[in-house]
Amino acid sequence: MVTRLGPAVVSPARLKRRPLRLAARLPGDSPRRELLSRVNAVVVLLALGDALAWLVATLLTKPGPWWAAASAVALLGARASSRLYRRRLWLSWFQDLPRSVAATATAFALITGGAMPLGQPDGRVVAAQHAILLFAALAEFTRLCVFAFGRWARRRFGRCDRTIVVGAGKVGADLVRTMLEYPEFGLRPVGFADFEPVPDDAALPVELVSGELTAAITRLKVGTVILAGSPERDASVVDAAIAAHRLGCVTLVVPRLYELCQDGPDIDRLRSYPLVRLGTAPTTRPSWWIKRAVDFVVAASALLVLLPVIALCALAVLAESGFPLIFRQVRVGMDGRTFLLYKIRSVRQTGEDDSQTRWSMAGDRRVGPVGRFLRRSSLDELPQLWNILRGDMSIVGPRPERPVFVSEFSAIHEFYWARHRVPTGLTGLAQVHGLRGDTSIADRSRYDNYYIANWSLWLDLKILLLTVGELLCRRQR
Repeated sequence: MVTRLGPAVVSPARLKRRPLRLAARLPGDSPRRELLSRVNAVVVLLALGDALAWLVATLLTKPGPWWAAASAVALLGARASSRLYRRRLWLSWFQDLPRSVAATATAFALITGGAMPLGQPDGRVVAAQHAILLFAALAEFTRLCVFAFGRWARRRFGRCDRTIVVGAGKVGADLVRTMLEYPEFGLRPVGFADFEPVPDDAALPVELVSGELTAAITRLKVGTVILAGSPERDASVVDAAIAAHRLGCVTLVVPRLYELCQDGPDIDRLRSYPLVRLGTAPTTRPSWWIKRAVDFVVAASALLVLLPVIALCALAVLAESGFPLIFRQVRVGMDGRTFLLYKIRSVRQTGEDDSQTRWSMAGDRRVGPVGRFLRRSSLDELPQLWNILRGDMSIVGPRPERPVFVSEFSAIHEFYWARHRVPTGLTGLAQVHGLRGDTSIADRSRYDNYYIANWSLWLDLKILLLTVGELLCRRQR
């Protein structure tokens, strides 16, 4: 399999290419982009320019250390929350000007409001206000220069992200031609990818790659993937987006009805084409480290506090049905890796162990009074705190399932496999919406993938609060 860069010169014998394939799903050892390759020079220069503008403004106005620090915090918070330091294709100072002015005005209002309880503003408060006004003038000039320099560097030195376009139709071909004609948008097309044979790939402006998408991304050192596939192949396009996410690529999507699409916070522009910028994979964000730290601390503390409760539950199981007290079962975790899950046994032992292939059903005669109580109160799941402590699971995440059912559900339900992009959890969005036990697998899958797409620390906290409500109200729907 050979892939060349630049304009494609394809012989007729090569017109019958095999379509693009995705790599084996859940590649646990997928190589990610190097850290330095993810650093965006324009973002760094914008942040440095604002820092320099603040430093010059405070040196000239001399508001004092406390008010200088307060203005720095107000400016940084307002401008960062306004996403002025985001990656972007369109380096337009005019386009960003309203957002930048609004962020600076917010910082000015915060400083002014913070000084109101002090009564009559003294000279230091006035100096801090003057510093912000001077910062506004210096920062806008700096941003204008940074954007101009960024466009020039992209054209002159080819400082562009290597890009694959998924979808070799008219829209995909137009996008590639635009990238080649306007390198100041920071994208360098190195190949097309499609999930169906292309009848005339010789007419494409760059080479059509074949084989596995993940292999093509790695081989061509791709940093950006643009999804321009047709609506008829939605499943394949979503697969491609997930594969690009797993490799740490910037993922842009041409929306449906793109001619009517308005600019917004997550919309970038490649000339006249709007592109929706998908968020990065949750596990690549710094806030994910916070989630893991909270998991470890909470699981360790809960194990110490709840150890007597676990012991009482184990004694109740011993009195009802004897040994073993702890139930071990193989489950599928993040990236398809398997692990041993621990629970307090709630089902009476029988001669044959069919727990790996038998689905839990309501009214199972093997479940005695103690087992029913443990299941109804979820006390049987307390030993999973050890799985969380080990890193096999998280407190919040998709439900861990057995390998045989993962294979079965992945073959029946689209994107069921995609729920394994993050660690499984003790509780999750599907569970707090009543999807426990013998309930819809398709609904569970949609909730789990929604959770991954919209993950945040606040969403985790909300799910935990809903879980507490479920347990206290005993709403077993």
